[in-house]
Amino acid sequence: MSYPEPKYFGDHGEMSAQFRPASQAADLFYPNGGTAGYLATGATTNGQFGLYQWNMSATPSGPSPHFHRTISESFYILSGTIRIYNGAEWVDHEPGDFVHVPEGGVHGFRNESGEPASMLLMFHPGAPREDYFEGLLTLGDMSDEERKAFFALHDNFWIEE
Repeated sequence: MSYPEPKYFGDHGEMSAQFRPASQAADLFYPNGGTAGYLATGATTNGQFGLYQWNMSATPSGPSPHFHRTISESFYILSGTIRIYNGAEWVDHEPGDFVHVPEGGVHGFRNESGEPASMLLMFHPGAPREDYFEGLLTLGDMSDEERKAFFALHDNFWIEE
């Protein structure tokens, strides 16, 4: 494997770094007390990746097993215990654990610990996951057909365990 083709052709570099302070409020708040922080969206990384901080309250929550056809998803546990489905079984992960799921890989995640938990979610390439995260708030207002179309639009395909 080699480095990709260059994308920058200048001789002196640019001042283009982006900063998000730790003190910045979450971008999205869920009724169960969970939050999402948009650390780096596909729009801000030129589609290269999306990085989000996913904070789960002590209330049990998280998506059932599913897969994505167009994006990979990686998890880095920051705090608490998060259970991740690896396609065969649910495995508890603790701070410092990292899980990568390539395109087509069956996965899900849950916080069933009774304590808050937090992780980084990284999607590659940088699909517009913000629309998906925000749309989750309106699932209850959708018909079955609308919900099915919403999940297909956002590359989420549910499976039975």
